[in-house]
Amino acid sequence: MATRAKSKGLGISAKKMRIVCDLVRGKDVASAVSVLRFTQSPSADIVMKTINSAVANAENNDFMNRDTLRISRITVDEGPRLKRIRPKARGRAGSFNRPSCHLIVEVDDIAASSEGGE
Repeated sequence: MATRAKSKGLGISAKKMRIVCDLVRGKDVASAVSVLRFTQSPSADIVMKTINSAVANAENNDFMNRDTLRISRITVDEGPRLKRIRPKARGRAGSFNRPSCHLIVEVDDIAASSEGGE
């Protein structure tokens, strides 16, 4: 049974967040955290915090062992866009959108996921 953690309304675009999520998809938790620790991206810290939250949920709520957990699913969805205005030349105003995203991380036991796949 997979345990889930969500982070909503993050101030980073979904496109930038997906690049970091592709690095850790399907890995075990220990190697995913070590990869994210040395990734130079602001979104790497957010992904690492969400993974640690999912691991804490699995340990406390479902009594799973941290050493046997792996990332079974990690998804990034687009959130609402904030419409903003920036001053332009000759007194005009130009609009731009400030994107956000939602991150969902699911961790599962390695033994349980390999038995269910066969």
